[in-house]
Amino acid sequence: ARAAQFRPELLVVDLDLPAATAPMPDPDTRFHGLRVERTIISAEPLEAYAPVRPTLARRWDDLGERYQAIVLGLRDYVEKNGFRSVLMGLSGGIDSTLVGAIAVDALGADRVFGVSNPSGWSTEHSRTDAAELARRTGLQLDTVPIAPVFDAYQSLLHLDGLAEENLQARIRAVIWMGLSNQDGHLVLACGNKSELATGYSTIYGDAVGGYAPIKDLPKTLVWALSRWRNDWADSRGEEPPIPENAISKPPSAELRPGQLDTDSLPDYDLLDAVLDAYVERDLGVAAVIAEGFDPELVERVVTLVDRAEYKRRQYPPGPKVSRRNFGRDRRVPITNAWRESL
Repeated sequence: ARAAQFRPELLVVDLDLPAATAPMPDPDTRFHGLRVERTIISAEPLEAYAPVRPTLARRWDDLGERYQAIVLGLRDYVEKNGFRSVLMGLSGGIDSTLVGAIAVDALGADRVFGVSNPSGWSTEHSRTDAAELARRTGLQLDTVPIAPVFDAYQSLLHLDGLAEENLQARIRAVIWMGLSNQDGHLVLACGNKSELATGYSTIYGDAVGGYAPIKDLPKTLVWALSRWRNDWADSRGEEPPIPENAISKPPSAELRPGQLDTDSLPDYDLLDAVLDAYVERDLGVAAVIAEGFDPELVERVVTLVDRAEYKRRQYPPGPKVSRRNFGRDRRVPITNAWRESL
């Protein structure tokens, strides 16, 4: 017999035990002056009865266990903290798309709300991928363009460069939190562990929220879990919830024309390998380089990780699904002059 993983279930098992042969204890047994009340259960075996059909629940593989753990974590957090619904920004990228699918699996489509906030740099496929996710999962999607608000801010502030990019992310956050405040939604942050490690997020922007379902998933695992979820749907004769284009397209924050994540970060396969060594296995810089990584790459990644602690401290809580997560397992002070180096 085997009970289901990640959900409550009553497992009934018959045990073939020999009849009791030891003598019954003295009912007047006393211990330090306190009377011990004992309930004597008959040693006689029960009469024969119809057996219960044995239960052998599915055992999930590694990706399935992670996915189901994240679903359970989100459901428990929402239910046990009294939230009726969740809301997230849906950019059409793989992170928010996966979070949308997880939320629907955890809560049902009628309790999941997505908001698309296109800017002047948003691509058409970002809009269509978000809409396609909503169609496939049944979640409720609204569109609130940020261009008018952005223009109003810029008429006063005249920001450029990174400040201009981050302004867009923070305008989106204001919209999400306004809707949360109005309707009681729990806002979900959609950042992954690779972004959290390197600080590749906008504090008080896309990092805003009350719960972060995939904060302990490296980017490469985000893609792997998305493919796993689609394969699971295929195996059950269902339409895969995650649009293939959201999985296959190059990731981008779309805060400036032609922007890609690789403009600021190494390729995610390489980045996650370095992060696994430095964060998950807690190796020093010299030990990471000894595994064959380029020294300049290692120095760059380690510096990003060390400088981003203040962002991680202000990030929403989320489930632990790795060997070593940020905050609980990996703890370093924010004010810290120590830097890992050769």
